[in-house]
Amino acid sequence: MSRLYIVGFMGCGKTSWGKKLAAGLGYDFIDLDHALEAQVGMTIAEYFASHGEDAFRKLESQVLKETEYPENVIVSTGGGLPCFFDNMDWMNAHGETLYIQLSPKGLASRLENAKTPRPVLQGKKGDELVAFIEHKLAEREGFYLKATHYVDGIDMSVEKLVEIVGLKAI
Repeated sequence: MSRLYIVGFMGCGKTSWGKKLAAGLGYDFIDLDHALEAQVGMTIAEYFASHGEDAFRKLESQVLKETEYPENVIVSTGGGLPCFFDNMDWMNAHGETLYIQLSPKGLASRLENAKTPRPVLQGKKGDELVAFIEHKLAEREGFYLKATHYVDGIDMSVEKLVEIVGLKAI
């Protein structure tokens, strides 16, 4: 069985690169955020607003641990998922993990130009957004650095990712 969980800050490219890597290897792809939304019948932003962060984090952990994964799969996680409960340790025990690293300025640039608005970033732009990301990244990086593999989010390719994670096409 080959299972790879992709972790990193919002906007680093977990879903985009996960899809590309899965396609390149012939693996299945699961976006845990989408799986959660399908389970509850609302967007993450709606769930967050209705039930609060604690309930969301518990549900997110439950979706991670109770999803039935195909044999060969690339899994994109939410940016905060590795930082709560034992989620990062659980992912490392049930597969391998890949941390996509980007600088706060690189993340801010991507997030300012994102098609999908992020509720937690409402109204933040420029230096304020960079400062917010620096603060959050400082809180989260210790969890992200528990990953089995790391990759610089700049100048990536499917070939580089395959080489770094060592997965084989099926």
